[in-house]
Amino acid sequence: MYKEKIEALKKEKNVVILAHFYQNDEIQEVADFVGDSLALSRIASTTNADIIVFCGVFFMAETAKILSPEKKVLLPKKDALCRMASMADYNELKEYKIANPDTIIVTYVNTRANIKALSDVIVTSSNAEKIIKHYQDKHMMYVPDKNLGLYLKDKLNLNIDVWPGYCYIHEELTIKDVALQVSLHPNAELLVHPEAPLEVLKKANYVGSTKQILDYATNSKNNEFIIGTDKGIIHALKKANPNKKFYLLSNNLSCVDMKKISLEDLYLSLENETFEIEVDENIRKEAVKALNRMMELS
Repeated sequence: MYKEKIEALKKEKNVVILAHFYQNDEIQEVADFVGDSLALSRIASTTNADIIVFCGVFFMAETAKILSPEKKVLLPKKDALCRMASMADYNELKEYKIANPDTIIVTYVNTRANIKALSDVIVTSSNAEKIIKHYQDKHMMYVPDKNLGLYLKDKLNLNIDVWPGYCYIHEELTIKDVALQVSLHPNAELLVHPEAPLEVLKKANYVGSTKQILDYATNSKNNEFIIGTDKGIIHALKKANPNKKFYLLSNNLSCVDMKKISLEDLYLSLENETFEIEVDENIRKEAVKALNRMMELS
């Protein structure tokens, strides 16, 4: 019922629906574009739609508004937040920046607009390594994901300060999870998101973003994979690889906030144009500089 109504409203109002890989299957199926943060950020900045409906969490819709201030951006569920994003405190980062004026502030896209406004460059899990390499001769602060920051600090042997934030579902992954799943599926490759702890990442056959994990599994000659990221990616993995098998590294790999949006929520947001995202223009102007820098270096 809702799918047909959503399709009609999309045409009537010139709407584009963007959905992150971690969304519920039903949301991914009605979206115009499904992707990770980098792909969706790019789409948000180039679409000709009058309205962007972002099926994800708050910082994603906010990022779309930063890049497309002239468009109306809607988030179907106003309480779909990101716990990691809340771990980056504006005043603390501002104090750090004042005390360390020569340090490059490299900020994960999983942050609020005011944090992006304090940043030199934004990164995603798919381009963080490339962008950090660009600044390898500089001292850096990586905000806010300690796990991705420590992974790249270890891998590249660089001088990086790391903020103590984390993704609560990836943070809980353990070596015991790896040992169990490898024993159950000895022929499977282990693919893990870099938001996981370093000891888990070092056991992986491949470390990458959601899109990179999807591409790796699709291009691999192997037929079995243990997936170390949110279960939402399984839908896209199975859709692209119907003859391959996928096992979650842990049954706890499901972000509650990413699963809050239902088809009804999406329909009502479209129908009533509710939960519009607004960003203060002064903050937006500073934040867009860091986002544009990401686009230049990606």
